[in-house]
Amino acid sequence: MKDRTDVLEAAGVALSELADPTRLGILGLGALVGLLVGLIPGLGGLTALAVLIPFTYSMDSYSAMALLIGMAAVIPMSDVIPAIFFGVPGTVGCAATVLDGYPLAKKGQAARALGASYAASTLGGLFGALLLLVSIPILRPLLLHLGTPELLGFCIFGLSMVAALSGGQPLRGMTAAALGLLIAMVGIESQTGIERLTFGELYLWDGVPLAPFTLGLFAVPELAALMIARSNVSEKKTSEGYSLRGQKQGFADVGRHWWLMLRCSWIGSAFGAVPGMGASVIDWIAYGHAARTEKNTETFGTGDIRGVIASESANNAREGGALIPTIAFGVPGSASMALLLGAFQIHGLVPGPEMLTRHLDVTYLIIGSLVLGTLVGATVCVLASGYLVKLVDVRYAILLPVVISLALIGAFVGGQRAWEDMLILVSVGLLGFAMRELNWPRAPLLLGLVLGDLVERYLFISIQIYGYEWLFRPLVMILLALAVLGLYGPLRRAVAGAARGFRLRGRSVKFGRQVWFNLVFVFVFGAALVVARDWPWQARIGPQIVLVTGLTLALFSLLVELFRGEDAPAGASDPMSRGHAAEEDGFAPGDILKRGGLYFLWLIGVIATAWAIGLLPALLVYGIAFARIEGRETWRTSLSLGLGLVMGCWVIFDLGLSIVWPRSLVGDLFPALRQALGGLV
Repeated sequence: MKDRTDVLEAAGVALSELADPTRLGILGLGALVGLLVGLIPGLGGLTALAVLIPFTYSMDSYSAMALLIGMAAVIPMSDVIPAIFFGVPGTVGCAATVLDGYPLAKKGQAARALGASYAASTLGGLFGALLLLVSIPILRPLLLHLGTPELLGFCIFGLSMVAALSGGQPLRGMTAAALGLLIAMVGIESQTGIERLTFGELYLWDGVPLAPFTLGLFAVPELAALMIARSNVSEKKTSEGYSLRGQKQGFADVGRHWWLMLRCSWIGSAFGAVPGMGASVIDWIAYGHAARTEKNTETFGTGDIRGVIASESANNAREGGALIPTIAFGVPGSASMALLLGAFQIHGLVPGPEMLTRHLDVTYLIIGSLVLGTLVGATVCVLASGYLVKLVDVRYAILLPVVISLALIGAFVGGQRAWEDMLILVSVGLLGFAMRELNWPRAPLLLGLVLGDLVERYLFISIQIYGYEWLFRPLVMILLALAVLGLYGPLRRAVAGAARGFRLRGRSVKFGRQVWFNLVFVFVFGAALVVARDWPWQARIGPQIVLVTGLTLALFSLLVELFRGEDAPAGASDPMSRGHAAEEDGFAPGDILKRGGLYFLWLIGVIATAWAIGLLPALLVYGIAFARIEGRETWRTSLSLGLGLVMGCWVIFDLGLSIVWPRSLVGDLFPALRQALGGLV
């Protein structure tokens, strides 16, 4: 009875917190952001989460989860608008929707396809939330009997998911995850108080801030690819095939095919709960299921409404499923869930038993936010589709200054509120850009960073209490065996590929870009291993295990690259949508390097200008200059963009959030000016 009372109390607290008008407004804001992000091909949920997470830093955990889950629940709805109208999926999760949605639009039935997708997404999202709700009573008694060795086992199993998050490049993914674990160990070690890899910088005493790191790893490279392509988000004009009456026909279609919708919702939820089974796969599985099980499927791919219903019901249902392993075990069900783990860390939420006991109210609030976000998103999409569809015509010269400004402010707000936060953003952005262009997966790097602290903490406690006998606890042995099995297949294929390359090319080796990039990892792990020799045992054991493993993986990966027959196909290793990837647009490596370098010069330039005259004034200059010089917009458009951007940031962050802006050189030289401008400089 006590457990039941706890559950009811937690549910009551979550309901009362979610019913607060302010929190409902925050959830609505997250839903609005999700709608806009879904409309813009190439951004996707990962980029949106990366941008939003820093702005939750000053929020309580309830508000933060409402904002993030509200956004995540809505993206799978609005991403169908460009998919149906233009044949360009807003995110990878609705790629299968294009097969029948776009032909329906060309037949003048775009509104019908939209209505069916909205209804299927809504019901699928509610199904996923229900599955998450039902799983809690089942998981609670299990998690209450877990100790630190078992929790460590789950972390190791979660890290083994890097193979699934790495597409066709498991060695690269595992090497990146090891680097993430190493970065997680930077700072003051809690047991001995010694500095680890801080290079004498006070800024790094508390470790590498997660928010600027995440923004640099995901948002900065995606925006770089957009600038390299230098194209509008959509090169096609908006369609006229929209009407509210047509959407009602789509609603009726879902009602007629309710059994298909239910089956595909189950597929989305079930496969969403499988770590590493990304959105780019699940909608195709559901679509394939429909094509195999429905009658008269010869019309699939030519404008069959059942194809839209199948992919969209699975697309939204996956969010509820992916949250199950993320909340209960700290094992991310997808790359976006790895980002959500970072948000948990920021707000002091530890996935596992605490989320189903001490923080059960937060878990219930997440479920409630998923339900409300789905309903809010569906309502707005139905009523506003005629207007929302016009937003996909946004030009890159308008989009880039807005998102980069949010990234810079987000890095500062979510970091240590120092200029170094923006330097982390740029430096990690360069790393992320290199990884993106060289087809190295970025999600494993973030996963290693997020789980690194937990791995070291659980490892130290397990050894202190159990010695090395913790390795032989039954559940730990099962989890370690599953981790090994999960890595065996991808590693075997990688070795086989290297062996084929060796046989084809004999003893000749190829010193290409991949080899030099691998050598960077070898150097980093090797140098850190030398430095770690002088640390005390308590501070050395975790890093040494990581460094030896990372160095071994980097050397193995280097060997594979030396004898690889050819590089992996573009985009195969990164679960993110490549959107405007330069390679896919036929750009030569020299053009990629030139335009990418120009992008980072703009980014460094706006940071340098901000250091000199203040962040908001620098954003004004940047918005006007970028639109005018890079986008060749008119003076009127450029001035409107710059002024609108700065006014929006000032209202939201200065008046709304009352953040303290970074101190500039001008403000230090002229304190009276800083006081007169309210601390803006």
